[in-house]
Amino acid sequence: MIRQLFNILLMGMWCAAASAMDYNIVDFGAKNDTTVLSTEAIQKAIDVCSERGGGRVVVPAGMYKTGTIVLRSHVDLHLETGATLYGCTRIEDYRPMKTNYVSLRTWGETVQLIYADSVQDVGISGHGTIDGRGAAFKKLSWNDEGITRPHLLRLIQSQDISICDVTLRNSGCWMQHYLACDRVQIRGIKVFNRNNYNNDALDLDGCHDVTVSDMMADSDDDAITLKSTSPRLCENIAIQNCIVSSHCNAIKLGTETNGGFRNISIANCIVKPSADQSTQFFGDSLKRGTSAISLEIVDGGIMENVHVSNIVAEGTESPIFIRLGNRARGYAKDVPVEKVGTIRGVHLSNITVNNAGRTGCSITGLPGHPVEDIWIDNITIHQQGNGKDDFSSASADTQVPIPADEKEKDYPEATMWGKLPAKGFFIRHARNVNFSNVTITTALPDNRPEYVRVDAE
Repeated sequence: MIRQLFNILLMGMWCAAASAMDYNIVDFGAKNDTTVLSTEAIQKAIDVCSERGGGRVVVPAGMYKTGTIVLRSHVDLHLETGATLYGCTRIEDYRPMKTNYVSLRTWGETVQLIYADSVQDVGISGHGTIDGRGAAFKKLSWNDEGITRPHLLRLIQSQDISICDVTLRNSGCWMQHYLACDRVQIRGIKVFNRNNYNNDALDLDGCHDVTVSDMMADSDDDAITLKSTSPRLCENIAIQNCIVSSHCNAIKLGTETNGGFRNISIANCIVKPSADQSTQFFGDSLKRGTSAISLEIVDGGIMENVHVSNIVAEGTESPIFIRLGNRARGYAKDVPVEKVGTIRGVHLSNITVNNAGRTGCSITGLPGHPVEDIWIDNITIHQQGNGKDDFSSASADTQVPIPADEKEKDYPEATMWGKLPAKGFFIRHARNVNFSNVTITTALPDNRPEYVRVDAE
């Protein structure tokens, strides 16, 4: 009897080991040669790994070219040190995919280098690199991201995802898009995305139970970005210990906000200028970056219980932007947005911003739809000021008019009204906004008041 139990135990241990095997893509025909397409070999390794219970699909040191590959359940795509997966530069090598999940970004087929839909227990790991070579795909129309310009990584309605340690470079549009996913862990990755339009670093879209830590990212478009392109909220998300650069918004909740955001914590992050200022795609973006923190609801969603703390930022134009608008863009063609959303319960604390632009910060709602319950605590902002750039004849404007146009339907951007009437915070249509220990200093003379309130109780 004891011998039988021992044999059963050995069998269980052998099965566990077998289910966690490594599958080297070279053994399936992948070539360390970027003139050869290894898509079929890599996909075969992934499929066999999943069919046999899961494990690691190993990309050894070398350079491999691939079109679209589809991740399967229980597979970890592991890139060893010195390994690089290069995306193909022909759109014909990318496989159009269509999900049944309905959102603003899934009306039709999309293309991406690495794709997964409705899978469980998947990951990408190792100290290798995935390079999408996205500069090869020209922008052909306004909303062509994912259509004629591929995402590098897109995972949809999947669970238990781990993305660790890898370097991600040069997507055709968004670098990584996680849509309606649960239990996502992103840790220790490096992102460089400055070779095309819409080059976001990270997009979490309607995801639940997510941790992001120790990410270093440099992006032409938004860096850390939470979105809600369907009724599903981004909920229970913790982001910490990241260093990011962006020509647009470094930390952003928006613009797509059909569901909204609840229980979000972002802490211990540094926002800094990019080391590479040679390229810039969006004409209205700024080399210094548009904002450090942008929190937006414009498509009928809700924002509740959002905490942003311990942020150090250098060189953004308008450091803090909180905006409730009414763009009212639906997530599907037959689902109109018929209500204005809400923003309440936002806490910003322990934030230092140096070398900001002269625009100022803003907290704004709409007539009859105020932003509510905002706490701004222990904030220090040093900005350029409103005087002339020539110090020898510096003079400060005595007054900047209050923006007459509410811009209710406009795309929300921290610079949407130009220079604001306050050098600190312009607050309009707001209730219960609390400021504590806020310091505003300027390099040039600036006679604007620190605070301007309009319909703000």
